[in-house]
Order: sequence, then C-alpha cells, then structure tokens
Amino acid sequence: MSSTSSTVERAFEAALYSDTDTSLDTGASLLAADPVSDAELTRRGEEFVAAAWRRGWQPADVVRIVRRELDDVHIRLVSALILGEAGQERKPRGPRWSAQLEELEEPAAEGQTPRTTDRFSYATAVLELYRLLLRLPAIEPLDVTDPPKGAAAPGAKDSRMLTRIRALLAKAEATGFPEEAEALSAKAQELMARHSIDEALLAARTHTKDAPGACRIGVDPPYETAKAVLLDAVAGANRCRAVWNEALGFSTVVGFEPDLEVVELLYTSLLVQATAAMAKAEAAQRAGGRKRTKTFRQSFLAAYAHRIGDRLASVAEDQVTATGGESLPVLAARDVAVADHTERMFPDTVATRMRGVTDAAGWEEGAAAADRAQVRARPPLR
Repeated sequence: MSSTSSTVERAFEAALYSDTDTSLDTGASLLAADPVSDAELTRRGEEFVAAAWRRGWQPADVVRIVRRELDDVHIRLVSALILGEAGQERKPRGPRWSAQLEELEEPAAEGQTPRTTDRFSYATAVLELYRLLLRLPAIEPLDVTDPPKGAAAPGAKDSRMLTRIRALLAKAEATGFPEEAEALSAKAQELMARHSIDEALLAARTHTKDAPGACRIGVDPPYETAKAVLLDAVAGANRCRAVWNEALGFSTVVGFEPDLEVVELLYTSLLVQATAAMAKAEAAQRAGGRKRTKTFRQSFLAAYAHRIGDRLASVAEDQVTATGGESLPVLAARDVAVADHTERMFPDTVATRMRGVTDAAGWEEGAAAADRAQVRARPPLR
C-alpha cells in the first residue's frame, strides 16, 4: 500500500465509521497534512458515488439528499464527484440521467471548497460528505436505459410542446393578475391533456413497444405530508401512481413517459401557486389579529391538495370523453400496466394518514384557493 493510500485509509478508519466530531477532526488532520493524497481522496469519492448508483440512486437523488442533510459546500463537492464518475462511464444511462447531469452545479476546483482554501476545512467537508454517501440505503432502482427498440423517442415536436407548456406555467406563476393566470394555466392544462392522450393513441396505432417507467420528485419540508398528497393527486389524475418515501424526502412516480413529464410540470406549478395563495391568505389572517401560523399552513395545503385532486380527476374524465371514446381502451390498458409496474416496484406500500389538519380557517382558505386554481380547459387563446 502506498503512503498516499495509507493516509486516506487511516483518515477513513478514523472518521467514516464514527459520528463524533473528534474522529472527524482526526481524519481531516491526517488528510490536511498530506496534499499528495488529494487525488486518491477524489478517486475514492467517485467510488462512493458509483456504489450509490448500484444501490438505486440517481444524480438528482444524491444531490437532493446532500442538500437536505448538509451544506452548499457539500453540494459543490458531490457535483464534482458525480461529473468525474460520469466521465468514466462506458455506456449511456438514458435521457433522464443525462438531463440530471446537465443540471448539476459547477463543481469546485479540486482541493478547494467554495468558501475557503484551508486544507483542514476542505478535508472536513469531504469526510462529512463521504460519511453520508457511505450510509445511503438501497432504494428501488429506476430504468435508466434508452427507450427499447421501436419505442418513440422524444422528438423536436415534443420538445416544442413541453417548452410551450413550461412557458405558460411560468407566466401563470409570475403574473399578479388572476384573470391572466387563469387563462395561461387553462391553456397549459389543455396542451398537457392533448399531449398525453395523443402520445398514448400514437403508441397504440403504431404498435410501439412502450412500457411504464418511473421518476423521483422531491417532496421537501415543511408540510411534506400535504405536499405528498398534492403530488399523489396530480399523479392519479394523469394515470400515474405516486409512492412517497418520507424518510428520504421524495416520491417515486410510476407511469408512461409523457404522463411523467406532465406530472412533474403540473405539480411544480400548483405547488408554487399554492404557496403564493397561502402566503396571501396568511397575511390577511395576521392582519386580523391571528397568531397561529403552522396549523393554518398545514390545513391550508391539506385542503388545497384534497380539492385539487377532485378537480383534476373531473378534468381528466372530461378530456377522455372529448375523444369520443377512442382513447378509453388504450388508457385502460395503460392503467393496468402502470398498476402492475407499481406493484412490482413497491410490493409493500402502506397508507399514510395526514395529521395536524385542525384549523378550520386554513382548510376553508385552502379549498377556496384550489377552486381558484384554473385546471379546466378553456377555449384556446387567440
């Protein structure tokens, strides 16, 4: 064993298998005193990242858990490791994986953190990150390969459609005029439904070998139970299934690719709209002398999620009816395929009860905000 490897091994033995600050300081001191060990330290970090992939994690999942548990400096460090490990890959891992790599932050320079060039601080941050990576549990693996031969790959038409939907939702979230937001959201919802049903019919007519896939969407605190319920409602209305992992802060959404794209877009937009409506309603409550805020917010988001779920389900049914029944057999077959795929991935799921929904004013305001959220299609904008 070389002296460099020996330094890294001794630092790991001291710091990675203990939770104490003293052990962390001991490992960081060893690394700080041996600059030659930096390359070996990086190599070992890339091995930890590769091990996370084998346990079912993806780049966005790792960055999300690092952001949740550690600090910005660790996000920079893990981004550098992920990109370094990706450069050694011998085979592509699919379009979603590639998109996640493209979204990574600029990595820190080797041997430095964004905050300091002090070697001890750098070594401490690295060891803190490696402690987390080493202890990541195994999770359900997602399909990360390219679409099967014969399957329709996303094309320029799809990209233009999704870009247009994103732009409409962004404008709806940003405008201060409710009527304009309604019109923009309505057009986006119309395009979403059309996009999803058209893709399903096209796959059936061309006998495309299409199959359900899955993606993970972060469900961040606070009020994560209500947010998970909102995501479940959006997923269900778009012929997907959502399974929440509370401990790790994400939901796995199972469905066909066009529907997964719609769920990601719509959930993100509705969460932004709900948060803005909640802040406005809460300000009005405070102006009236109210002091309790936590129970108000929890009840607001719970009611919003419940009411939006009902409305989305109604809109989805209307959109199917508008096809004259042509899409019914195709969509029914897809529902069965999604249910089967979910059962294979998650054979032991349990229902979660939402707690803390005790504020009548919060519930009423949340339900009213959900009623105002425009999800029903309107005539196209001229």
